Amino acid sequence: MKHYNYIFAGAGLSALMTVYKMVQSGKFSDKTILLLDENNKKINDRTWCFWEEKSETWDAIVTKKWNPALYANPNRLVEIDLAPKKYNQIRSIDFYNFVLDEISKQENITFENQKVVEVQEVENQITVHTISEIYTCDQLFNSILNPLEVENQKQYPLLKQHFIGWFIQTEQEIFNPEQAMVMDFSVEQKGNTRFMYVLPTSKTEALLEYTLFSQSHLETSEYESEIELYIQKLGITNYKIVEKERGSIPMSCFPFWKNNTKRVLNIGSAGGWTKASTGYTFKNADKKSTQLVQFLQSKTDFKKFHKINKFWFYDLLLLDILYRKNEKGATIFSALFTKSNPQLNFKFLDEETSFWEDLQIIWKCPKGLFVKGLFALIFRYSFNIKL
Repeated sequence: MKHYNYIFAGAGLSALMTVYKMVQSGKFSDKTILLLDENNKKINDRTWCFWEEKSETWDAIVTKKWNPALYANPNRLVEIDLAPKKYNQIRSIDFYNFVLDEISKQENITFENQKVVEVQEVENQITVHTISEIYTCDQLFNSILNPLEVENQKQYPLLKQHFIGWFIQTEQEIFNPEQAMVMDFSVEQKGNTRFMYVLPTSKTEALLEYTLFSQSHLETSEYESEIELYIQKLGITNYKIVEKERGSIPMSCFPFWKNNTKRVLNIGSAGGWTKASTGYTFKNADKKSTQLVQFLQSKTDFKKFHKINKFWFYDLLLLDILYRKNEKGATIFSALFTKSNPQLNFKFLDEETSFWEDLQIIWKCPKGLFVKGLFALIFRYSFNIKL
C-alpha cells in the first residue's frame, strides 16, 4: 500500500481547482498528493459559465465572453448590462488540459485513472480502495456524491438543474455572438421552471440548452424536441449538431458539511459547493477552493472548514418555494431580472451583498409568495434544523 499526505477521491472541477491552487501557492511541494478518478478527463463533457470582471487564474482558457446578456419571458426581452463584469464560458476539456498539464510537472502529485469503491477511516489513517489498488493517506478530499443520501431524506427540499444541450452550426447568420441568452422563459412551462439557454460563439454557431429546475428528469426525446422547437422559432432551417452535452446538478441546502470529519472533507457537489438556488458551480467552486487552500496552510481539522451564512437561508427559502410551487420559477426570476439592478443581482448571487442590499433584492420578488414561503419555512424547519 502506498501512502500519501492527501488523496482526492474524484478529480472533477472542485478537486482539480484545489490541487491547481495548492501548486500555485508553493506551500505544498513537500506533500504527496494522489488524485483518483474513473474518468480520464480526455473529453469535453460539460460547459461552465460564470460572470466576472477579470479572472486572472482562468482567463487563459476562457473561450468566449459576453456583455450584455439577455433575459426573456413571453412578454419581454430584457438586455442586461453586466459591466464591468462579463459572462465567461469555459469548456471542460480546456480546463482539464490546463490543470492536468500543470499537475504533470509536479513530482509530488500523481493522477490515477481508477474508480474509488470504498473509504475506511480510523483514528490516525484513511484507507482508500479502488477496483485494483489500496492506498492510505493522512487526509482525504471526497467529491464523489452519494445521491441517495439527499434523495432519501425529507427535511430539505431537493430540486435538480437538469438539461441537454446542442452545439449547432447553421447555414444562416442567425446569432449575435456578442449577446448571451441566460434565461428564456418563453418556452412552455408545463407546470415546472423551464427555460432555454443560448450561448452564441459566432453568427453561425451556438450552444442551446433546454434546462429545468424541477424534481424529476425527462425522457431524452422531450428535451431534444423542445430544442428543435426553439430552433424553428429562431427561423433556422438548415443546421447540423456538432456536439451534445447533458447534466443534472443537485439543488439542495442539505447540510453536506455534517459528513466532514477531522480527516475527511467533502468538496464539490458532495460538499454543498454548488450554489443551491441556481445550480451555478464554477464561481462557487473557485471561491471555496481558494478558501480551502488558505485553510490548509494553518489548520488541520476539517470539521472547522465549513461556516454557514445568511445566503444559505436565502437559498433554502427559494428552494422551498420552488419545491412546493415549481411553476412559479418564471415569475420569480422575471421579477429579479426586470425590476432589480442587474449589477446588484449578480453581486447577490455571488454572495457579496450587505444585508441592506439583500433587502433591496428580496423586496423586488413577489411579496405574497415570499412572505407565505417564509412563514411556511419557519413553521416547517424551526424545530428541526440543527446547525
